[in-house]
Amino acid sequence: MEPIEKTITSLDWMTLTLFMALVVLALGKYLYHRKFLNFIILPFNDKYILLHNKKGQFSHWFHLLLTVFQLINLSLFIFLVSKSFELIPFEKNISTYFIILGALTLFELVKFLLQMLTGIVFNSLSLIGGLVFSKVSYLNYSSIAMAIANILLIYITTDSKTIIYVAISVIILINGIGGIKLLKNHQKALFPYFMYFILYLCTLEIAPLVLIGSYLKG
Repeated sequence: MEPIEKTITSLDWMTLTLFMALVVLALGKYLYHRKFLNFIILPFNDKYILLHNKKGQFSHWFHLLLTVFQLINLSLFIFLVSKSFELIPFEKNISTYFIILGALTLFELVKFLLQMLTGIVFNSLSLIGGLVFSKVSYLNYSSIAMAIANILLIYITTDSKTIIYVAISVIILINGIGGIKLLKNHQKALFPYFMYFILYLCTLEIAPLVLIGSYLKG
């Protein structure tokens, strides 16, 4: 019997990326099972926000793990959308993904620091911290929809614009629910800072989206 050479094919980088993201999510579920159960019903019940919206919430490992999960999947989703609409070249896919991941991580970090600085300047750090924690929690939750969309776009319906539009709609819906609940729960606290809140929305929430939209349109 002649020996047969066995060739091991390396896993696709997107498969490894998704696997890493799922490991991060599973680790959060395993280590912080009770927090995960509260988190998974977030759009229907604010228990997660009410229980964990306190000092040190941003540095808790569960929140950090979910944020990592969000960054990985949002970056991959942006990459797949850009690829589907032919906004990026097909060469050097992995390097393009890491550029998106790095830029997105830097953007969210700078935005977070500016938000906290706003809270310090207007002596409302507790209020701003609560708003940011709530907003980031809903964004982290919507990353579950991103992960599902990523799996579909990579393995089942490659470059499907229908999946992209449905995923974007679900992401907007989830974060929209979060925004409405945020305003409802903090309307009394926000009223004295209404003008500052409008300034905050225009500067740190709306302006980046307008700039990104203008860039993609151009």
